[in-house]
Amino acid sequence: MDAIERARRLTWKMLLTNFIAMWFCLVLGSVVGIGEGKLSWWRLVLALIAAVSFTWLCIRMISAVLDRRYPARQLAVAAALALIGAGLGGAEPFGWGWLLMGWLSIATLDVPRRTALIQTIATFVAAVALGMLGVATGTSVMVIDVTGVQAMIYYSILYGLWSAILPPSGRMWVWIWTLAVQAHEGREAHTRLAVAEERLRLARDLHDLVGHQLSAIAVKTELSVRLSDVDPAAAKAEMAEVNTLTRTALRELRQAVRGYRELDLTAELNSVKGVLEAAGVRCEVHLPYRDLPDEVAPVFAYAVREAVTNVLKHSTATLCDITIRFTDQEAELRVRNDGVARRQAADLGSGLAGLAERMAAVGGKLTALPTGDGEFLLNAVVSLPLRG
Repeated sequence: MDAIERARRLTWKMLLTNFIAMWFCLVLGSVVGIGEGKLSWWRLVLALIAAVSFTWLCIRMISAVLDRRYPARQLAVAAALALIGAGLGGAEPFGWGWLLMGWLSIATLDVPRRTALIQTIATFVAAVALGMLGVATGTSVMVIDVTGVQAMIYYSILYGLWSAILPPSGRMWVWIWTLAVQAHEGREAHTRLAVAEERLRLARDLHDLVGHQLSAIAVKTELSVRLSDVDPAAAKAEMAEVNTLTRTALRELRQAVRGYRELDLTAELNSVKGVLEAAGVRCEVHLPYRDLPDEVAPVFAYAVREAVTNVLKHSTATLCDITIRFTDQEAELRVRNDGVARRQAADLGSGLAGLAERMAAVGGKLTALPTGDGEFLLNAVVSLPLRG
């Protein structure tokens, strides 16, 4: 399970805690109501049907809100069920009145503040009105031997407290979830941008290096075709130039591909540091006081690119530490981050698996494992002098 899925589940669970509290109050209100003879069995059964249907709808509404869809129709049906259940059950603040508060906690999610305020006031008024109706009809199960004014104060204070606490709490969790989604999307966008920039660089290099030669080849080939019947010698000379241009283009194409495949370690380190910091990941680079051997630098450049790509794609890191050291006998690269990758250690994935094969081809060894303390470490070691 990746970080964004964990964040979604945590938000979903936190929003559901209101309904756990709601059902505790429903059970409490039902027991007291039945015990005092204020709640008949037929009313209880109907109220329970409304409460179960209401809870099922609320679970679906939470998922819709997290998917950035406001479930207006479901909210309307849930509001009717909450009013029915609260009216039948007695609408007590520590009893069936919690159905209205549960509806309010969902209805105010991901809506403008003005809309949330209107919904809060309307729910508060409905809850107090239903509570006073229970007092007037003698079905109130929690308020005993009080005057109408005292009952009004009692309901106003408790429902006012719930109405002040529940909407901001739920809205805060949805806001945190939204920030997590935006951060995740931003990190993926930075990764795609880095890939796109590399593709543009290769396209630009190919165009600059071989574009002119290919255009000249096309022109001279067309000219030689026209001269082949009227001046064979000139056509032959043109084709000789085409042969020269072709060899030049081929040589420059190989140079361009070699430059693309054999990465520059210094340029790669500067690039990944910029991408990581743009994605909100602090990057620390520790290099030896002398330059790496020329044959080792391209190999480590590949390893750095793959390691940082995985940090951006598969971790929740806030710090990435890149350390390179070497002696006369071996060179070592360590890339450590504080966000453990979601894939298991045994499953290196195609990128790391390919990198491991590349390292093995030059007599090196690659390990990429969680360290057990919330960090992930990629370690590449090659013996010197490099073989192959």
